[in-house]
Amino acid sequence: MAPGAGIAVYKALYSFGGYMADVVAAVDQAVEDGVDIVSLSIGPSSVPPGSSAFLNVLEIELLFAAKAGVMVVQAAGNGGPTSSSILSFSPWITTVAASITDRKYNNSIELGNGQRFPGTGLAPPTLRMLHFPVAAAIDVSQSNTSYIAVENCQHPGAFIPVLARGKIIICTYTFEFEFESASITTVADTMEKIGAAGFIITMDPDLGASQVKGTTITMHVPGIILSNMQASGALWEYYNANTVRSRDGGAMSFGATARIGDGREATFTGQAPIVASYSSRGPDVNNALLQTADVLKPTIMAPGSSIWAAWSPNSEGDQYAKGQEFALVSGTSMAAPHVAGVAALIKQKHPDWSPAAITSAIMTTATVTDHSGNPIQAQRSNQLNTATPFDFGAGALNPTKAIDPGLIFDTNFKMYLRFLCSVPGVDDDSVRRAVGVGCPSEGKFLCSDLNTASITVSNLVGSRRVVRKVKNVGAERERYRVRVREPEGVEVGIVPTKFAVNVSATKSIRILLKAMEATNSYTFGEVVMEGDKGHVVRLPLAVSVTSALGSGEA
Repeated sequence: MAPGAGIAVYKALYSFGGYMADVVAAVDQAVEDGVDIVSLSIGPSSVPPGSSAFLNVLEIELLFAAKAGVMVVQAAGNGGPTSSSILSFSPWITTVAASITDRKYNNSIELGNGQRFPGTGLAPPTLRMLHFPVAAAIDVSQSNTSYIAVENCQHPGAFIPVLARGKIIICTYTFEFEFESASITTVADTMEKIGAAGFIITMDPDLGASQVKGTTITMHVPGIILSNMQASGALWEYYNANTVRSRDGGAMSFGATARIGDGREATFTGQAPIVASYSSRGPDVNNALLQTADVLKPTIMAPGSSIWAAWSPNSEGDQYAKGQEFALVSGTSMAAPHVAGVAALIKQKHPDWSPAAITSAIMTTATVTDHSGNPIQAQRSNQLNTATPFDFGAGALNPTKAIDPGLIFDTNFKMYLRFLCSVPGVDDDSVRRAVGVGCPSEGKFLCSDLNTASITVSNLVGSRRVVRKVKNVGAERERYRVRVREPEGVEVGIVPTKFAVNVSATKSIRILLKAMEATNSYTFGEVVMEGDKGHVVRLPLAVSVTSALGSGEA
């Protein structure tokens, strides 16, 4: 994202996990060292106990990082598609959801009889795309070796080199792979050592169709995994029909042939972005009781599925990628660095911008449609649904537009303090213990009053007035028209609906949310400000109407 950026890495976690104290110490050191952005592909394992998740020691540490001018980007968590599975809570943190991309890695195998089957495997093709003889592992192994020890292709010493060399070997994905006592990495290493032309991994019928582990590792020898039981069965049928055996069942000649395609060539479907099923969802919560908060989470969405990244060959973090210099990994942990890199680019162009201003620029310019111009979809349990801000926040990251957002919504430490003091169940003493200072003495303030680039109201009764202050960060004076898409059950009034704002000047926008019909669940809308210089500023709305009774302001 930002090739010229310097990177400082702080060791705080180990293969078993880690302790919050070490993470806090690492963030503290990073801030002291003068970093501009902290990228956290980590988070707590559950909602912290206590009166508020926002008062958790890590959240407060990150608040002080924001106070010091350091932007914090954190992975949303991989607990989706369950609601309120977010594990990054506070408005001073930019929380990143993950999308799948339209890039797919597929491989295929062509048998000598012309049959062709799709599979997976990030591997090169068989030499010059020629057909090579096919042999089952058991048919080219030592007779004194057990069947199980051979079929998973983990032991080079079990094979007869003169028989195995130059052939494509059929291996079997057995229970050993499921329990991680066998791996596809070792299969590839074994094939390289015995001089095989390649390998095919078929599914054990007793195991059935399974989510094969380790298919995203890169391999130096041709290989393919046939996770489809029908394809595995057809391969075995072809192989047995073309293998001549002696009376005792030993293979005498191998007539089956095959060639393996190039699994390293990506194809692009054009169907993206789509919210990944594992990506944690909103609404955000105030506490471990899962009482919903007036904060939009996640904040933004970025690519997180099948992402190439540098990998330490010495890492013990994933046995399938051990020894590799690059790995193909999925998760919100892969999405967060995309946003951190774009934040670095914005910080370079606008060094005086606060973390909140950078987050605002990323949010207001986000995209809510896919490559085809249709609303972004979200993966749920075996289905796709139209995504909401609780799936993708403000939308999909748009780096080009984020550099020049036109308007920004800014905030500061004192405003965050007022937010904390407005959280239900939080009092002055608890804020003082966590932050070191008590609540400001200014007038009435609600959590939804925080000057963020979104509006979330978890409990709308009657009506509520929300004020947002925008600043023109463009190169010239600009006139804006405001339009609204109202959440279901809510009437939205905007004042003004047209305004002009000079360079570096600010303008207050008053938004009145009036409950028209009790929904008792969140509905979604947006406020869109369209400038005459080409800027478009989107503000997501997420509102749950508890009661439409009364007309006074809440």
